[in-house]
Amino acid sequence: MLSLQFKTITTMANKLVEMISAQAAKYGAREAFTYKDPETTYWKPTSWNKFAEHVEIMGYALQILGVKEGERIAVFSNNCPQILETNFGAFRNRAVPVPMYATSSQDQVNYIVKDAEINVIFVGNQSQYAIARRVLKSGKQLSQIVSYDENIVLHYDDDKTITYRQLLKMGYDASDEVKEEVNRRTAAGTEEDMACLIYTSGTTGEPKGVILTHANFDCQMETHAKVLPVDDTDRSLCFLPLSHIFECAWTYFCLTTGIRIAINYNPKEIQLSIRETRPTVMCSVPRFWEKVYAAVQDKVSKMPPLQRKLVQYAIKVGKEYNLDHKRNGIKPSRWLKWKFDMLDRYVLHTLRRAIGVERGRFFPTAGAPISDNICSFLHSCGINIVVGYGLSETTATVSFFPQEGFEIGSIGRVLPSLEVKIGPEDEILLKGPSVMKGYYNKPAENEKAFTADGFFRTGDIGKFTAAGSLVITDRLKDLFKTSNGKYIAPQALESVLGEDKFIEQVAIIGDQRKYVTAIIIPAFDALKEYAAKRKIVYKTVDDLVKNSEIYRMIEDRINRLQKNFASFEQVKKFTLLAHEFTMESGELTNTLKIRRSVINKLYKKEIEAMYV
Repeated sequence: MLSLQFKTITTMANKLVEMISAQAAKYGAREAFTYKDPETTYWKPTSWNKFAEHVEIMGYALQILGVKEGERIAVFSNNCPQILETNFGAFRNRAVPVPMYATSSQDQVNYIVKDAEINVIFVGNQSQYAIARRVLKSGKQLSQIVSYDENIVLHYDDDKTITYRQLLKMGYDASDEVKEEVNRRTAAGTEEDMACLIYTSGTTGEPKGVILTHANFDCQMETHAKVLPVDDTDRSLCFLPLSHIFECAWTYFCLTTGIRIAINYNPKEIQLSIRETRPTVMCSVPRFWEKVYAAVQDKVSKMPPLQRKLVQYAIKVGKEYNLDHKRNGIKPSRWLKWKFDMLDRYVLHTLRRAIGVERGRFFPTAGAPISDNICSFLHSCGINIVVGYGLSETTATVSFFPQEGFEIGSIGRVLPSLEVKIGPEDEILLKGPSVMKGYYNKPAENEKAFTADGFFRTGDIGKFTAAGSLVITDRLKDLFKTSNGKYIAPQALESVLGEDKFIEQVAIIGDQRKYVTAIIIPAFDALKEYAAKRKIVYKTVDDLVKNSEIYRMIEDRINRLQKNFASFEQVKKFTLLAHEFTMESGELTNTLKIRRSVINKLYKKEIEAMYV
């Protein structure tokens, strides 16, 4: 075993490169992260010392593999500790990790491999290996596959794949010359080096590679350390894909701050992982909280009347305490504080514990709109979700709720490191040290992406409130006009309808149409439960969504949910589908955003039928 001395490399300009060794020197044998062993299902901790050792060894191994300074290497895997070791090992070589979503198709992988000129790809499982191998066989660019899974079954004539363990062994056996070269590269790094090439999901057109430098990340780490109420006693659950800029930047921030990280392998086990790890902080997307809200509402509705009234009263008092007083910096009366303390201890704490967030302090959420109702409900329950806004192009965060004075319906206050203004068509424009350098190999796109005075065009429509909070109304590309000349912001309506426990996905339709319609994917388990209670006979899910009683039930719920929208904004007709929108069919991006053009094309027949 190597004997490693973890010292801060004071000559380094980019802090991510020196951070792991600096933290190892500070924390030593303390846990850096934990992960659930896929075979034993036990959570296994990894110390800072071991993490730093693997990063150093991976740095040597990548050099032996032939990775050059500035070279891009792809990471195509579900979340696992090896991704972090690979990324930070790449930083030591001034190489550039290119994350890919674990669910990416062969065409998507092939596009990124060609565009980013990738020679080496890391894969996480058998399916990803199969895709990478087909890409390797079909082109001239890709030349090496590294598998994180030691039990992967290789093709009988495969001489281009090694396992991660084999690669680490190469690093352990590195010569003095290799070590000197890696150390030279590490010391030669600058803050303008590319730290990450992250591809946008491409809701319209082809994906674009966002160039994020070490300076971009350094700025975000420093800024967040000054404004976030977290420290090294916190624990975060990493469950969004590390290929998502939100999780990537948040995880780097956690490492920088010394926050322990629990890495969730399987996205389908997120509810279980939360209950097992009990995070105090965790970044997420609104869909997660929408499901939590629907589950809580469903559970409360099934309680005995007295218990149900007690929970509803506790939430009412929680709203008065947390939103009407605490949020606004107003001291509550003794009576209100006593009521809240009692109800929080015996009712709301139990509710939070059932979710797994009873220790929670701070839960940033971004990536899509979240309804005001859900946001208020969660705060009333004592769950401090911090609504924010960011993009890949801004190294994640642009704005988020302050601890006091946040406005429900907004996306919070802008980070002090950024300059924001509202441009033509009410587009949000940004400038600052966390804004990307540009799109990789896309000079024409870069010209369109920035104004003449250097502001980045976000494509989001927004405004500032009188109190200084930023509000987003929709995406410029999503905004449409009915044939009556009325503008519709579909995301606002979609987020409200998404509150309902019977609605899993929704796409609002209406561009140049007489009225607004929707394609709706029901929550099938909830629908089946309803059908059983109502004794609705059906053989298939298709029978269920075509049932007139089911349609009327969902119609009533939609009308209640959209009552606060103007008449011209409301859904007049809708179609229920018997299958979900998926990434494989092209209806969703890898970040689960709707591709409206694809949905309009795939369901043209169903859409036309709603306008007869």
